[in-house]
Amino acid sequence: MPATTFLANKLLEHQVGKTAYTMPTVFVGLSSTTPALAGTGITEPSGGSYARVATSGATWATAASGSISNAAAITFPTATADWAAAANLTYGVLYDASTAGNVLGYGVLTVAKNVLNGDTASIAIGGLTITIS
Repeated sequence: MPATTFLANKLLEHQVGKTAYTMPTVFVGLSSTTPALAGTGITEPSGGSYARVATSGATWATAASGSISNAAAITFPTATADWAAAANLTYGVLYDASTAGNVLGYGVLTVAKNVLNGDTASIAIGGLTITIS
């Protein structure tokens, strides 16, 4: 999962002391299309009780060798309508807000899922890995 241009710029400015970057609450969303480094190209489900999931430091393992993975399952609300009847959800996307906000990074899910009414989507432990590249 590459960091987006937005996040790379914030980290660079923080690293050189130009502007402090305040650590956000990170929300995980899903996409059926391939995101771009600019934070575009994302197709999130809408309706059917879809909502991004807030994470905390405890959700993530300790970073090693330039990457970090989820240490806990990331479970979405149970779908009350089809989320992706025409396409599998194939990407996990990190945001700094529960709606709208900035895209921080994204990555291919280890298991793509077509979430239908009554399904509960979940990203298994280690199913989402973040690197800065």
